[in-house]
Amino acid sequence: MFKHFIRLEWKAFIRSASFGANLAIKILMGLAALYFAVMFILLGSLLYLGLEKAEMDPLPTVSRFMIYYFIGDLVIRYFLQQMPVMNIRPLLSLPIKRSTIVHFTLGKTIISFFNIVHLFFVIPFTIVMLYKGLPVAQVLLWHIAFVSLIFCNNFINVLVNNNDRIFYPIAGVIIAAALAQYYGWYDITVYTGPFFLSFYETYYAFLIPVIALAALYYFSFSYFEKNLHLDTGLAKKSDIAKTEDFNWLNRFGTLGTFLKNDIRLLKRNKRSRGTVIMSIVFIFYGMLFFTGAIEQYSSPAWQIFAAIFVSGGFLFTFGQFVPSWDSSYYQLMMSQNISYKEYLSSKWWLMVIATFVSTIIASFYLYFGWEIYMLIVVGAIYNIGVNSHLVLLGGAFVKTPIDLTTHKAVFGDKQSFNFKTILLSLPKLLLPMLLYAAGYYTHSAEAGFLLVTIAGVIGFALRDRVFNMIERIYKTEKYKTIAAYKQKN
Repeated sequence: MFKHFIRLEWKAFIRSASFGANLAIKILMGLAALYFAVMFILLGSLLYLGLEKAEMDPLPTVSRFMIYYFIGDLVIRYFLQQMPVMNIRPLLSLPIKRSTIVHFTLGKTIISFFNIVHLFFVIPFTIVMLYKGLPVAQVLLWHIAFVSLIFCNNFINVLVNNNDRIFYPIAGVIIAAALAQYYGWYDITVYTGPFFLSFYETYYAFLIPVIALAALYYFSFSYFEKNLHLDTGLAKKSDIAKTEDFNWLNRFGTLGTFLKNDIRLLKRNKRSRGTVIMSIVFIFYGMLFFTGAIEQYSSPAWQIFAAIFVSGGFLFTFGQFVPSWDSSYYQLMMSQNISYKEYLSSKWWLMVIATFVSTIIASFYLYFGWEIYMLIVVGAIYNIGVNSHLVLLGGAFVKTPIDLTTHKAVFGDKQSFNFKTILLSLPKLLLPMLLYAAGYYTHSAEAGFLLVTIAGVIGFALRDRVFNMIERIYKTEKYKTIAAYKQKN
């Protein structure tokens, strides 16, 4: 039966409307996986020797910080690891045991890259410990415990997936503990370090993570088997409808109607709210560049790079997914007598307003000098005049629907991957970097400000012509987009 499921997954992959993008992203993901595998191998091979060279006891030192290793892994999984997707509903009408479906689905999480990549660290580290003459039995027990904890994180993520009420309070406690240790108020590793070290020092402590792993798998299996019904776990969730008129937007006519829909989308859906949160986070992104914390980022080109992101966080996280935000009812929209230009204008105005608000909030960068804030201002002008058009143009080639109920992939995934969108990304970032660097090195910082500002003003002046061009491209791609949005895999 598992072989049959694998065959179904393969057919879903190759028959998808976005097969080309899926294949390309798989190749790139494979290259990225190879890079991380090499990095983890080097870390596992050299960490023990490096700690010895620094005259530190390797295993107690590693055990001390293992708590942050596993917590960091869990956080990364929560935001990035996608849960396995199967077309379960059609299978329920077939003579297939529910337990078989659940076992296969959970089994797919076990072979996830987020689990395998840790093996590239722990296996070399274990080999080095054996090479150094540590007792074989104790080293193997420590290894079993470590691997068990990795898979414990996997099933914890399965259970709390998309459950913000559980994740964020726990994350808050962990962040508070890390800050307390950093400032010397309270050191949690005093208690966790001996616990992790006991996996090596005793012959029974390794059973704790092994039993925890078995329990987590059992709870995960029981939960999903219990909810594997069309009228329970697989039923579409229904929320209480709330009426929000936003009557003050009526004065803008059709444009106001689209703006109302976008504001409701941002308020009501988990994925879109995530873009708002990330745009706020991007405002503080400049702290890495403007404070001198990282010497390599102090060059003029890197500073305008940061300025673009400070004011354009919402523009990039929201704009790159136009029109995928409306994928659930895109067919209905296209059957109405609406103007593409009005539709695109509403998205453009939303991004412009967000860019303006982000620039005002970022005024605290004046603390680091007027030149720093001027970088952010000219970056905002470039975002409004050039980048706002480029993200809308790139959206015409995005062919995968968005699941608004999940916070995953807020930064983007295969839904925004396309060779054309990659080409369009170059002028978003490289052009302002080149313009500012050219003005800075040939004359002064003020000349760099002027060149970037002129580019933004020219883009704004050509707005109508650019919108007409973008509208024609959207109309050309209209039926391809509709067909792609019908795909569920």
